[in-house]
Amino acid sequence: MHHAPLYLASQSPRRRQLLQQIGVDHELLLPDADEDAESLEAALPGEPPRAYVQRVTRLKLDAAVQRLARRGWAAAPVLCADTTVTLDCAILGKPADDADAAAMLRRLSGRSHQVLTAVALAHEGRVLERLSVSEVRMRALAADEIARYVASGEPRGKAGSYAIQSQAAAWIEHIAGSYSGIMGLPLFETGELLRAIGRPV
Repeated sequence: MHHAPLYLASQSPRRRQLLQQIGVDHELLLPDADEDAESLEAALPGEPPRAYVQRVTRLKLDAAVQRLARRGWAAAPVLCADTTVTLDCAILGKPADDADAAAMLRRLSGRSHQVLTAVALAHEGRVLERLSVSEVRMRALAADEIARYVASGEPRGKAGSYAIQSQAAAWIEHIAGSYSGIMGLPLFETGELLRAIGRPV
């Protein structure tokens, strides 16, 4: 029998670190081997980035709630989040390969883009949701900088092909919004959701 004060339905170590940062005890609620979690992230034709990230977060949350019931673990709130990068109304998700990662970074070079992170919490039959929107400006990047970063492997599995907490931090000229949201879990919004169910951070 599991006894968790909170389940985090995410495979991201960054989200776990961020929850630990604000002192939230939690247990991971990861997909079963036969679950195709990646398929939930497919964008619909013409789908706006905000609608996309909120829909994907809700799909992940619904899958996690079903997973919890299937496993018969102790009831507890379930937290889920999803992050995407958007530029010129286009969704820049996780790169398909290194060439795709390099192409994304070339598009972001010298421009401002938005990082959207939706967070959702299921508790006692209710679902509470928040959206964090941050503006990020990246300086112009040289071709060799992009090549070295892609070769490091850091872009793999990252929306927009970069991680703000990695060496790419040296490229960021300006941020307006939530640093933790850019990392993948907006702590202000997460704290608001937890307070709404009587669990102040």
